[in-house]
Amino acid sequence: MDAGNHSMVSEFVLLGLGHSDNLQVLLFIIFFTLYLIIVPGNIVIISLIIIDSHLHTPMYFLLANLSFVDMWLSTNTTPKMIADIFRKKKTISFVGCMSQIFFSQFIAALEMVLLVVMAYDRYVAICKPLHYFTIMSLRRCIGLVVTAWVIGIVHAMSQLVFIVPLPFCGPREIDSFFCDRPLVVKLACMDLHNLEIFMNVNCGVVAVIPFFLLLTSYTHILLTVSKSSKRSASKALSTCSAHITVMVLFFGPCIFLYVWPLSITSMDKFLAVFYSVFTPLLNPGIYTLRNKEIKSALERLRSYYVNSKGKTQCLET
Repeated sequence: MDAGNHSMVSEFVLLGLGHSDNLQVLLFIIFFTLYLIIVPGNIVIISLIIIDSHLHTPMYFLLANLSFVDMWLSTNTTPKMIADIFRKKKTISFVGCMSQIFFSQFIAALEMVLLVVMAYDRYVAICKPLHYFTIMSLRRCIGLVVTAWVIGIVHAMSQLVFIVPLPFCGPREIDSFFCDRPLVVKLACMDLHNLEIFMNVNCGVVAVIPFFLLLTSYTHILLTVSKSSKRSASKALSTCSAHITVMVLFFGPCIFLYVWPLSITSMDKFLAVFYSVFTPLLNPGIYTLRNKEIKSALERLRSYYVNSKGKTQCLET
């Protein structure tokens, strides 16, 4: 169809997650509570890594970046979803919709590459421990993080430049709680077969290559660990198990949503919620609750605060 015959769509209608009033109340309580945990929780991790000199290592520098990205991932969709829960008509402007698509694609690609960088960091730490701080210098860490950001931006722009000019002539309804790229593209009034293939291949490259790099890295790590002493192997496995868990939880929904050719609406909605809300909550939890150094840093911060408060009270008396 001729794109010139269609006027620009000013807004889209989001159908959300359900229509039951009781369900809406339950969803509001759950998502609002989780969001109040995600943002402060990731801010605490970032602040702790910046403040505590014991955590000024490559692994925690990368973890701070991951926490920042996770906070951004949740903020891209969750506040809008919470605000829309009790609205009869859930709408989002065209610009707002394109912004959500850009940031969701950008953050997904950025986090995938960041997880590869974190796996490389663990590979060097375990397989080449004597050269660890030489290889993973601050300059290299910053370079790897910047590379992840560039890849994320390039990937998101390669999607958006094809979506923005599409002719949207109706219907304008998106069967989700946010502007999910595949669902928005399907609303265009033209044959999208070739474009959908290109976008799926694009997402597939961004998702599958990092996934196999992660598998390769952790395979090398596990083979190296199997030849180490029992104590060293236990410590390395404890660290790697957290990374592998996060990898599976993040890549599973992403590959199913954006690479898998079949679409099941209920499953897509569940995975979209899991990816947008639960993954940013689980990542810091998995990395920190089992991490003795983070627990020690929290204890040092608590002790410092208690001692400082005690000295202040003594001075006042």
